[in-house]
Amino acid sequence: MSQEKVLVTGGAGYIGSHVVRDLGAAGYFPVVFDNLCTGNRDAVLCGELIVGDLADKAHIREVIQTHRIKHVIHFAAFIVVEESVAFPIKYYRNNFLNSLNLVEACAENGVENFVFSSTAAVYGIPQRLPVTEETPLSPINPYGNSKMFTEHLLKDVSDVVDTFNYVALRYFNVAGADAQNRIGQNYPKATHLITLALRAALDPGSTLRIFGSDYDTPDGTAVRDYIHIDDLSQAHLLSLEFLKTSRRSDIFNCGYGRGYSVLEVINGAKQVTGVDFKTIDSPRREGDPPALIADSRKIRDMLSWKPRSDDLSYIIKTAWEWERKLRRERRLRGE
Repeated sequence: MSQEKVLVTGGAGYIGSHVVRDLGAAGYFPVVFDNLCTGNRDAVLCGELIVGDLADKAHIREVIQTHRIKHVIHFAAFIVVEESVAFPIKYYRNNFLNSLNLVEACAENGVENFVFSSTAAVYGIPQRLPVTEETPLSPINPYGNSKMFTEHLLKDVSDVVDTFNYVALRYFNVAGADAQNRIGQNYPKATHLITLALRAALDPGSTLRIFGSDYDTPDGTAVRDYIHIDDLSQAHLLSLEFLKTSRRSDIFNCGYGRGYSVLEVINGAKQVTGVDFKTIDSPRREGDPPALIADSRKIRDMLSWKPRSDDLSYIIKTAWEWERKLRRERRLRGE
């Protein structure tokens, strides 16, 4: 099996750690570069972990040169929409300027293939659903803007550096956890709906806030396309293989093409957990679109991507097992 090295920035985080797991299983050697501000050492199941920050241009350049990196998968970013609205400079500096540092180091040191963790937030409030890769980009928050600017950067660099190609994967709502319960979302201040719902189920008497119940959707709550982390991880490996064989750049949506409302997700969480936790209506959060659903035909057709976990109950179940494991571990530590 191949022992090619792949640099994975943010590889100790939620999505990155699952991709590192799958890279190792596929015979690659992941070189994880993470500042551990939200990532966890224990989540890196294989390869090598280098603690570093993309703001340090000299360090990332040294890592690429020392390990003779030809392939990069770039996750490292802040991802909370509401926070990006409140602290735009924080998001532009970390998500765009640090990406600029990384891409510059890649272009100068012979990196050939670059897989970028983008987002459906680049579409803003689309006029039509589901959204295709040709839907105009019109972000409504700094988080979406920071990702869009990085996509533009990658295109411009690939246009002038013949050996540098990229795939941008526009994620919809990622959820779930490793089927073997080894890794999952491990952020103390989680913002993902499914995680928050499950934590409400674990905490008797707690209340889950519903941000917006007056959207123009069937039940008034926001609608999202939820994708299991394992299917998303496989999309990254397929993207890397696509780049290696086609030697050209492209962009793909990553979603199932089916939307679930906040209330539908909450009801699903109650069914999986058996806990009828309380909810309360709260005002909409600034920067949240009413609905986002993917048209994923392109990635299915071009990369032969075949989702295996397209089931909301299964997504919630794997996340539930992970949350219960985290709770047990915290109790053993006396937290």
